[in-house]
Amino acid sequence: MLTDYERKVLRILFNYSSGRRRLPTIHELTVKTGKGEPDVMAALDALIAMKYIHWENKSDISTLVILEGWERDSEKPVIPKINSSSPAQSNDLRYWTDY
Repeated sequence: MLTDYERKVLRILFNYSSGRRRLPTIHELTVKTGKGEPDVMAALDALIAMKYIHWENKSDISTLVILEGWERDSEKPVIPKINSSSPAQSNDLRYWTDY
């Protein structure tokens, strides 16, 4: 599962590549994320380890390849669903008139 910061870096990479037809520089990543270069590099290393990106020549960010632009569904946290029979979820007006 990606951390919020890793997810943010991945989305910035994807959005730059699709919108601007280029990848952001390390400096642009530091500006967009508000973190320093070591944090950006750590996030990129984590994305490499989890196979979201491929980046052999780490001296040139333009050689980075995005393998997946979104977090995998199997890794997303499961959000519990509210019971559909609860008064707050039903469209029944009894909730507002009986309580």
